[in-house]
Amino acid sequence: MITCIIRYHIDPAQKSNFETYARNWGQCIPRCGADLIGYFAPHEGSTTLAYGVYSLPSLADYETYRARLAADPLGQKNYEFAMDNGFIRREDRTFLKLASAPHGRDR
Repeated sequence: MITCIIRYHIDPAQKSNFETYARNWGQCIPRCGADLIGYFAPHEGSTTLAYGVYSLPSLADYETYRARLAADPLGQKNYEFAMDNGFIRREDRTFLKLASAPHGRDR
C-alpha cells in the first residue's frame, strides 16, 4: 500500500473555495478507486498550507486511478473550478509507504 500526500499552498482569502474543492474530491476520489483518508484545510498556525491524503495498493493502481479521475465529470469540473478561481498557488505530491506497522507495544 502506498499513500499519496498532496501538500497545497493556497490563497488564504479563498479558504472556502479550497473547502468546496476538497468536498468535491471527497465524492470523486473513492469512486475512481483510491482510499481517501481526507482533505485538510488550515485551522491554526499556517493559513496557506492544506493537505489531501489517500492510499492505493501500488503506483500501477495510481496510474489507473488518475485516468479514471481525469475522465470523471465531477473531477473535470473540480479541476476547472480550481483553475478558474486560482486558489491553489502550488501543489506537491509525495508517495509514502507505512513503515511503523504493526502499531502497538510488544508485551
